[in-house]
Amino acid sequence: MKWEGNRESSNVEDRRGSGGGGGGGFGIGGRSIGIGTVVLALIGWGVFGINPLTTIGVLSGSGSPAPTQQGPAKAPPANDAGAKFVSTVLASTEDVWTDIFTKGGAQYRAPRLVLFTGVTRTACGTGQSAMGPFYCPGDQKVYLDMDFFNTMSRQLGAPGEFARAYVVAHEVGHHVQNLLGISGKVDAMRGRISEREQNAMSVRLELQADCYAGIWANHSQQAKSWLEQGDIESAVNAAQQIGDDKLQRESTGTVRPDSFTHGSSAQRVRWFTQGYKTGSVQSCDTFQAGSL
Repeated sequence: MKWEGNRESSNVEDRRGSGGGGGGGFGIGGRSIGIGTVVLALIGWGVFGINPLTTIGVLSGSGSPAPTQQGPAKAPPANDAGAKFVSTVLASTEDVWTDIFTKGGAQYRAPRLVLFTGVTRTACGTGQSAMGPFYCPGDQKVYLDMDFFNTMSRQLGAPGEFARAYVVAHEVGHHVQNLLGISGKVDAMRGRISEREQNAMSVRLELQADCYAGIWANHSQQAKSWLEQGDIESAVNAAQQIGDDKLQRESTGTVRPDSFTHGSSAQRVRWFTQGYKTGSVQSCDTFQAGSL
């Protein structure tokens, strides 16, 4: 992926090393567990999720977000190659979605990307590295502990720069859903439908975000021609490696489709590919699809 030299986004906030960080680990039962050993937690929270905090009672009963108290936002160091990479990918998502929204007669409001280690405060509650990357609609920010990229490569079998770009693009896809009012409609159904139905809606939401990531890949390649041989394959492999069925099978030896919240490997690959091939938002309507 030929990303060096492209525009970097200014919407990146670096909280690494600030107060509240946990050095890339979190505690369970009094034990500190590093991010490289959190596959079980990733199954529980879902990999590449939207506001997983809402599922664990972090939000108050009224649904109002927890208050946040952060110091002045700082930009990543200029010599941080990893931060430069995600900043460049984020800038590309800004360009792509601004163009798509403009052509649709709307204005795109770009999200901020927060880099953190361990734990951090969000408008949705306390975020943890163990949740994997996530998007909080309360503050319209994507949260990422970049140690997760090491987990992708070493533990989930999903290496490659474009696989990492897919992670960022998927989370931005959740932001797009928020702007379009899609995620709000799904969230409003909580408590009014069964757990099984709620899981099914979550799967459609996640697959749509995968499809939106594919749209970004399509449009960014048209604009920059920055993809190299094997890049799309690395993103497809990442989608395959974090399917609910694969994660459940490797962790517990059994697969429970009714408990899926993100979709199977085949579904995630299908919808990312759908977005990449068509480049069309209309082609990503997972909620109207008869078959996923």
